[in-house]
Amino acid sequence: MNVKIPRLSLLCFILFLNIFTGFQDAIGQTATVRGFVYEKQSGEPVIFTNVYLYKTSYGAATDVNGYFVISQIPPGEYLLMVTYLGYDTLRIPLRLNANDIITKKFYLTQLSVLLNEVNISGTREQVRTETRTSVVTITPKQIDQIPSIGGQPDIAQYLQVLPGVIFTGDQGGQLYIRGGSPVQNLVLLDGMIIYNPFHSIGLFSVFDTEIIRSAEVYTGGFGAEYGGRISSVMDITTRDGNKTRIAGKAGASTFGGELMIEGPLKKQKEDNKGSSSFILSAKNSYLKQSSKIFYQYVDTAGLPFNYLDLYAKLSLNGSNGSKVNFYGFSFDDRVDNYKALSNFHWNSYGGGLNFVVIPGKSPALMEGNVDYSDYKISLDEIASPSRTSEINGFNVGLGFTYFLGKDVLKYGVELLGYQTLFNYFNSVNRKIEQNENTTELGVYVKYKTILGKFLLEPSFRIQWYASLANLSPEPRLAVKYNVADKFRVKLAGGFYSQNLISARSDRDVVNLFYAFLSGPDNLQENFKGRPVRQALQKAQHIILGIEWDIFKNTTLNVEGYYKNYSQLTDLNRNKIYDDNGDNQDKPYYLRKDFILEDGYADGLDISFKYERNRFYFWAVYSLSWVRLSDELISFYPPYDRRHNVNLVSSYKFGASNNWELDARWNLGSGFPFTKTQGFYEKLTFLDGINSDYTTANGELGIQYATFDGGRLPYYYRMDVSLLRRIQLSRYARMEITVSITNLFDRDNIFYVDRITGEQVYQLPLMPSGGIRFFF
Repeated sequence: MNVKIPRLSLLCFILFLNIFTGFQDAIGQTATVRGFVYEKQSGEPVIFTNVYLYKTSYGAATDVNGYFVISQIPPGEYLLMVTYLGYDTLRIPLRLNANDIITKKFYLTQLSVLLNEVNISGTREQVRTETRTSVVTITPKQIDQIPSIGGQPDIAQYLQVLPGVIFTGDQGGQLYIRGGSPVQNLVLLDGMIIYNPFHSIGLFSVFDTEIIRSAEVYTGGFGAEYGGRISSVMDITTRDGNKTRIAGKAGASTFGGELMIEGPLKKQKEDNKGSSSFILSAKNSYLKQSSKIFYQYVDTAGLPFNYLDLYAKLSLNGSNGSKVNFYGFSFDDRVDNYKALSNFHWNSYGGGLNFVVIPGKSPALMEGNVDYSDYKISLDEIASPSRTSEINGFNVGLGFTYFLGKDVLKYGVELLGYQTLFNYFNSVNRKIEQNENTTELGVYVKYKTILGKFLLEPSFRIQWYASLANLSPEPRLAVKYNVADKFRVKLAGGFYSQNLISARSDRDVVNLFYAFLSGPDNLQENFKGRPVRQALQKAQHIILGIEWDIFKNTTLNVEGYYKNYSQLTDLNRNKIYDDNGDNQDKPYYLRKDFILEDGYADGLDISFKYERNRFYFWAVYSLSWVRLSDELISFYPPYDRRHNVNLVSSYKFGASNNWELDARWNLGSGFPFTKTQGFYEKLTFLDGINSDYTTANGELGIQYATFDGGRLPYYYRMDVSLLRRIQLSRYARMEITVSITNLFDRDNIFYVDRITGEQVYQLPLMPSGGIRFFF
């Protein structure tokens, strides 16, 4: 059984390869133009730009590698044009014969004089030709448009304003996306799995903004190319190093420092020959030390949030655009003696390679990756046993994309293996541990076609979980209907599964410990009156939305969603017995390490965006409900926020737009929490039947109210920043930033100590400043 099903999946993949060959034979009487678009100054690919044949309907947009394919072109003479905002338009005459496959490289030069308005927009063309349901594309330019804390723009700060994203706080903050917990979010860096992308101070991620090419954030309804998670996907692609010259940046602020250097090993030239480049990045926080100088009013002992992030990448580019990248990272996060309660530490490292291959005689693209990563986390508390967890493993992927005119066929295979190590004590001091090896295999196929005003994108994934002996077939679908040039209706949905679960304690005063475990198969036999046939976590998504370009520079996006979590696995809060033969007569919810839950998340996300010349404004409102239940209780999880509002604005001014003022306002309704009903003396009976309860000293016991039955006050925060750019030479510039976090000094609750009643708040009003030098 364990062998036959993976073989069936591999046979399906071989069938896809045969389809690939068949399509190649079917289009022999037409021509194909393909290639890459690069920025001439740096050699970096230009993404999402338009490449089309003038006065025809043949065209395409470049992908994240700058790659484009225009296929099934009738023989003839054409004028090929490449257009992108802020760059000179390229015009290249072409003569195409039957069976021609022409590969080109194009280099765009920045405009010497910027026009007030440019009508060509790659983004607007993309929304008409891509389904784009529940997905946001993020670039460094967009990240720069929100207030940068400490003068360091960071994707963690941008993600907090996305529709459907709930952020739990400045300290120890986590992102919850449309009802999904962090373990249900797949995070990829160049195809490599990242298990924890955010630092303990929630204002910063592990990623250097300057090395990001783009990030695709799918808040639900994602296609079959992604598997192993049931809520969302964040797919980050880093850029290559500068292929023409040595460049970089250096910066420092009241929060931390950063350094990045990049350059060519072999320069890229317009002679269709190969090139190679490198990029090195490092950023750290010294807030524990600097806060004793700048923020002593917050805590005289300092803010103990320190981290160090290192990243390196080597890119080798072939003459036809094929390339291979080698990369590695090391991320480290430490919180020392926070409020004299705990020491917290996690570190992660890994590396791998990915590649893009352009076949010589086929309008196709082959991509793949081989990666390994390791994540360790530990928490030491004065009043509780230590907790440790580790997950390490590899992921390998191979995918093919075949271009058939305006249609696209994509298919591939993924192999994943990891080990989980876990050591934990629950609230009654019962030990829960795990040492598990897991293998997963996924095979997928996706096809995009355009039928008149309809865009259809059906996809299908087969996911095999070897350790659980479970096979999960997962159909998915995305549809868009272009009602009019400025109005579109979209829909997406599908079936999703995952094996990984998280383990965190409800006793955590500061919720920093977020461990990863392999889903167990030793679960209860029945759940809510039905037999438990498999141990996987399962979810089904449905999203319906509209896009409306109300005016020339204004877009309204509305999406309603429903996520049905038909089966979830959670750490058992109620375990008091060991799960052995002596206790088989006890109820499962008193002896099992894990229990089953189900639930749902639904809501409405509305975003309004206006952008023109120097002014940018984005308004986001999210209305959501999340409800989970096991066989004993039904509850709102700690991240259930009913209302969430974000207003973001950016304004550039000055003779050369060298000043920039950014502001963000966030309002969120209160999170659920469990109230305290009273206290009592709890006798531990350490000597068993020999204990004398009349003389023994007990511990302080807490009588809790309904689980997560209370609500914290509203969260409110206003951030502003002012940036000044100074151009020092053709390539060198300096940026000086001053910013204020929590401008109105709002007391946002972080936690309340149940014993002492002490209230601890999120970050107060915190001015910061930073300077960055680019060369």
